[in-house]
Amino acid sequence: MKIAVIGTGYVGLVTGTCLAETGNDVICVDIDAEKVEKMRNGAVPIYEPHLDVLFERNIKANRLQFTTSLDEGLAHGDIVFLALPTPEDEDGSADLSYVLGVAQQIGNKIKEYKVIVDKSTVPVGTAEKVRKAIAENANCEFDVVSNPEFLREGFAVDDFLKPERIVVGSSSDRATKLMEKLYAPFVRSGNPVIVMDEKSAELTKYAANSFLATKITFMNEIANYCEKVGADVDKVRRGMGTDSRIGKRFLFPGIGYGGSCFPKDVKALQKAGRDEGYDFKILDSVIEVNEKQKTILLPKIIGHFNGDLKGKTIAVWGLAFKPETDDIREAPSIYMMNGLLEQGANISVFDPEAMPNIERRFGDKLKYATNMYGALEGADVLLICTEWSIFRTPDLNKLRGALKMPVIFDGRNLYDVDEMEHEGFTYVSIGR
Repeated sequence: MKIAVIGTGYVGLVTGTCLAETGNDVICVDIDAEKVEKMRNGAVPIYEPHLDVLFERNIKANRLQFTTSLDEGLAHGDIVFLALPTPEDEDGSADLSYVLGVAQQIGNKIKEYKVIVDKSTVPVGTAEKVRKAIAENANCEFDVVSNPEFLREGFAVDDFLKPERIVVGSSSDRATKLMEKLYAPFVRSGNPVIVMDEKSAELTKYAANSFLATKITFMNEIANYCEKVGADVDKVRRGMGTDSRIGKRFLFPGIGYGGSCFPKDVKALQKAGRDEGYDFKILDSVIEVNEKQKTILLPKIIGHFNGDLKGKTIAVWGLAFKPETDDIREAPSIYMMNGLLEQGANISVFDPEAMPNIERRFGDKLKYATNMYGALEGADVLLICTEWSIFRTPDLNKLRGALKMPVIFDGRNLYDVDEMEHEGFTYVSIGR
């Protein structure tokens, strides 16, 4: 099948590459000419495990192409995916200007039947807005479909190639059949393609992300309470997680959630509810608790130094909002480092993938190490913000020897409390 993908961010690039991997002829469109040229030359602009292999293979096979021309993309694609940014607006709502702007252009340019697919995370009713924007100038038939993505950064390729489910919001039999044909290679093991109306599909994405954010936040509240009463959140988590009604996933406490999805999507659903006269009180609490959770270790660090961080150096391991990505959007590390800088601390950092993005944001305010132990040189204490695998089994002797004080503030509960105490560390974690 001939596919066009408009937008080459995390979602668009993974979508285009994985669709090409199943034999489709894909062209990706982006307005950034420099980025397009780099991709044509085989450079992957984001870090996502396994994406580079598929990317290179499909470019060589001429199944994956790139262009800055929307006309070229629309002429090529029978199915056109809109994988455009929907950033958080000032009032918390999703900004649809990119999506609707391209939709208006599509109406002027298409000459034959197309299926236009909203792949971006968009509020309820967006498909109808896109349909109207295209219809203003279109002189041919078209359909608009909602097809939300459920890709986890760090696992996006696997999630696309082996999805638990595919949601298709469509009121057109013709468009539905094309979407089912497109996705057939990905659901051969029997996982469902769930067809529903467009509004329900749009809400499914927001509901799923908001529920997961709520689950994380609830566990963080339990962890905070554990510290008050002397309970161990790890034991509580295991006791809860074995209940099949609850499940083991998303029960790990820490310094809050970040990224491009959960913070934005929770706020967008909260705002959409208010616009309809409905107050999502649970989401109000989720947002409030998560904002506090991101810096929950800051008072403990300040207290350790008796309120004076001036001239102290904090080593930070982990900068991305989660492991296996270079994405720093809404990363708790940013909130922690801003707080430390405001207190006059010096900061030395290391992350396997997110260093360039952090350096673009902080510049010379931070010291950038080339490896995890290099970040410890001259540091008073260590702060862990992201649970990368390489941080899970460090050389404790080397770690102890490098730090001025054997003190670790662990925002991701990587280590055993008793072992760290036995090894002579002052070890501060979450809820234990």
